[in-house]
Amino acid sequence: MPELRKDPIVGRWVIIAHERAKRPDDFRSTPSASNEPKVCPFCEGHEELTPPEILAYRDFGSRPNGPGWRLRVVPNRFPALKIEGNLNKRGDGIYDMMAGIGAHEVIIESPRHEISMATLPEDNIREVLWVYRDRLVDLKKDNRLVYGMLFKNVREGGGASLEHTHSQLIVTPIVPISVWEEMTGSLEFYNYRGRCIYCDMNQQELAVEKRVVLDSTHFTAFCPYASRFPFETWIVPKNHASHFENIPKPGVDDLGHVLHQVLNKLELALDNPSYNYIIHTAPFDQPELPHYHWHIEVIPRLTRIAGFEWGSGFYINPVPPEHAAAFLREIEVNAPSPIYAGPHRPASARTPAERGRA
Repeated sequence: MPELRKDPIVGRWVIIAHERAKRPDDFRSTPSASNEPKVCPFCEGHEELTPPEILAYRDFGSRPNGPGWRLRVVPNRFPALKIEGNLNKRGDGIYDMMAGIGAHEVIIESPRHEISMATLPEDNIREVLWVYRDRLVDLKKDNRLVYGMLFKNVREGGGASLEHTHSQLIVTPIVPISVWEEMTGSLEFYNYRGRCIYCDMNQQELAVEKRVVLDSTHFTAFCPYASRFPFETWIVPKNHASHFENIPKPGVDDLGHVLHQVLNKLELALDNPSYNYIIHTAPFDQPELPHYHWHIEVIPRLTRIAGFEWGSGFYINPVPPEHAAAFLREIEVNAPSPIYAGPHRPASARTPAERGRA
């Protein structure tokens, strides 16, 4: 059984997941010695290689755990947290701990062996967003669980252990410290100004336009003013909403288009980089919050986090967000696009030919 242990100095919770040490390295960036292709457990027809599905969007008449699906949700075979059991909160001397209760699910986004979500049709991406919503709505009924984080790891540098396009949901009995810091900071702003900081950011970015990547009916995509990473892009709803799971159908329809565009722009501009995206939303046990605003953070993995960043909490970003946004705005998704050649371009943003000459 995993454990949750609390750092008594900063209040950060850590998952001690004993069984994940047994997780195999499924990702292969080079061919195996036998040169035989590895069987992908996420492809249609290999359903027996995954745990039984929790939810699937299927063709009429198809049977569970068999072919005929468009999206599947399955338990992670090597979960960071487990759904069975009691929290058993307790002390260990000066320390606090509890059982590693939660949920860890995998959303398989296509029956085909697609490596990039950007290659999926927009309707497919909209169904992925509906699956996200459906799973949060279901899991928030469990009063042991407090927070659901949806995230996607893309390619080896982004932490993906399988290349078939998929995302994950981890639901925890506590609020992660990064989300807690966002909620605390936004509450301080609200108490001082009487407004939501995310709503104000949206309005200012649209007014100055320098960092806007995409402006749609319901969402603004922009490179944040204090971007931690090159080409970091946030997608923020224009209408105030604190909980992602309350997104209406027009929002899902528009978000499918925006997410498709943003991911394609990043992949075209940066030569198919590794990246992560994370949906930050309000905790299950909170009502609609006037000070907090759900949003998506898309983070290309172009630079490495090293000693200074770990030790100080500072980030060093060699690409100003104004330059990044200006370049991404010019990328046309369905047309040939240049590889980013701006100042301080990291090696991972060079073309394959350039990397071969380095």
